[in-house]
Amino acid sequence: MQNEYGDPDVVERLARGIRDSLLRPVRLMEVCGTHTVSVFRHGIRSLLPPEITLVSGPGCPVCVTTQADLGAFMGLSAIPGAIAATFGDLLRVPGTQGSLMDARASGLDVRIVYSPSDAVTLARNNPDRPVVFFAVGFETTAPAVAAALKSARQSRIANFFIYPAMKLVPPALSALLGQNPSVDGLILPGHVCVILGTGPFHPLAQEFRLPMTVTGFEAADILLGIRDLVAMISHQRFSVTNSYLRAVSDNGNPVARALMNEVFTPAPARWRGLGEIPGSGLALHPEYSAFDAASAFHLRPGPEPDPGPCRCADILTARATPPDCPLFATACTPAHPHGPCMVSSEGTCAAFFRYQQRKR
Repeated sequence: MQNEYGDPDVVERLARGIRDSLLRPVRLMEVCGTHTVSVFRHGIRSLLPPEITLVSGPGCPVCVTTQADLGAFMGLSAIPGAIAATFGDLLRVPGTQGSLMDARASGLDVRIVYSPSDAVTLARNNPDRPVVFFAVGFETTAPAVAAALKSARQSRIANFFIYPAMKLVPPALSALLGQNPSVDGLILPGHVCVILGTGPFHPLAQEFRLPMTVTGFEAADILLGIRDLVAMISHQRFSVTNSYLRAVSDNGNPVARALMNEVFTPAPARWRGLGEIPGSGLALHPEYSAFDAASAFHLRPGPEPDPGPCRCADILTARATPPDCPLFATACTPAHPHGPCMVSSEGTCAAFFRYQQRKR
């Protein structure tokens, strides 16, 4: 059966409707890195009129992880006898002390896992060695990390630790919009909204007088969202629409949120490009504090170093696009990345390089 969300006739009809209803130039932000990649993969820009500009936001969890946290990861991986467990995207992100891949090449035991529960299994199978999982992600990942911690606690696995570097999207969007990034509408992150629902975003739409939409990741999904944003901009409506009804509800996933809230509590967090934002991170509840690697090994992230000419922070906050960076596609490539925006599969620079630069 033809997938209606990728049906060329449906896609063209939606694109034509957008072109016909557009009254003025608009600048729209796709918050989620997966949306950025999907926009390129489906050729969405070629279907839109030139009056619509798409920019990227801080929706790539690896990209918004600070250099200071990357330095903490390096320090933890060097603990004698430790096994450092990480998702693959994080392995090649360059920090001031090198990358986790460099650490592994130097002989440290850094392993890729595909889920937090894999890290718990590592700890169970290596009871004489500390296993530290670098917990990076948004609300999408946090419930799985919470489940892993709950399992480790119930099984009395005392050698499992996490470094909590997870972040919450709504406070970050509030901070970003408070900086007036000159956007006319937001394409909200579909995966995050599966967990949160649309509820947390309605107050933001009202406060900043900005239309927002939730979409999926197929071509028709994205065009439906853009169509809704163009219509709301034309009629000066500041609300949240949902064109991803097959996955997202107003209330999201209460079970996943309850699990997350059982293990974590909101805390200040530092974001690349946005600085420290109150209540935008997740710290462990006191009953889970024994699993906190930073406390267990007396390690704290240092000050944020100067990023140099890399403009990843500006790209994450719509102050620049990848071609604006002097390193893009010259000194900085997927084979030799200078920043996380070129490393992550959800990174804007990696998407530009893969699709746009290669086309050129």
